[in-house]
Amino acid sequence: MTLLKNNKLQSTRNNLIAFFACFLVVIPVYIVIVNSLKDSAGARTMSAALPETLHFENFITVVERGKLAQTFVNSMLYATGATIVSTILAAMAAYILARNRTRLNRFVYFFVVMGIAMPLNFFTLTKVMQITQLINTQIGIIILYAATQIPFNVFLMFGFVDAIPQELDEAAIVDGCGPFRLFFSVILPLLMPIVVTAGVLNFVGIWNDFLLPLYYLNNSAYWPMTLAVYNFYGRFQQDWNLVSADILLTVLPVLVIYLFGQRFILSGLTAGAVKG
Repeated sequence: MTLLKNNKLQSTRNNLIAFFACFLVVIPVYIVIVNSLKDSAGARTMSAALPETLHFENFITVVERGKLAQTFVNSMLYATGATIVSTILAAMAAYILARNRTRLNRFVYFFVVMGIAMPLNFFTLTKVMQITQLINTQIGIIILYAATQIPFNVFLMFGFVDAIPQELDEAAIVDGCGPFRLFFSVILPLLMPIVVTAGVLNFVGIWNDFLLPLYYLNNSAYWPMTLAVYNFYGRFQQDWNLVSADILLTVLPVLVIYLFGQRFILSGLTAGAVKG
């Protein structure tokens, strides 16, 4: 009886904690949604009160004045390009490092994975971008995003490669497969669950990033959707209703992608945890 009572108390406590955590997440989203449907005067205080009149024209204004069509294309270019580059390179690196367990490769693996925790040195990075003439270029921001995602991708894929029997490599080599054909025809298809997992996580992270394009894209024609908010907020202009509408339109595409890719994330992470 006492055990049953303790289980109920623990369950109630866990439910209250989960409810409180959901409340903290939902409230900011609710405020943004509500204020995106107000006029400029009503949204000035960013209150949680419901709008007296629904102003759906805010979204049309944001698309037209904020040049969201162009920024959407830019965001898709950066997120898709960097995701493809980072996942393919990370899969190749993880395969080599996992299959050849030398001291040098073990050092390289830990050196690469350290990039997950190490902060970016923006001063040094700016110098590198200037020397390579990649600053304020679209290809430069794609390469930069891909480089920042590789450590996390290698960490995810390393354990997954270990779960693939090495006998498949030997059989493919006996059949005449070269290194590249072995990887792309045999290994990469088996890595697709974790590749998709890493791809979705990378895409979401790159799409939502604000700092790197702010520092390294001075031309507004190259701005992603996250920087389009500057069109409605500044020193002499603070249209919080348009800012809120812009935030919603920016979040919507990546939210849809995350919802569709959620099952791949769960399956990929659990499969990769079998062996590490």
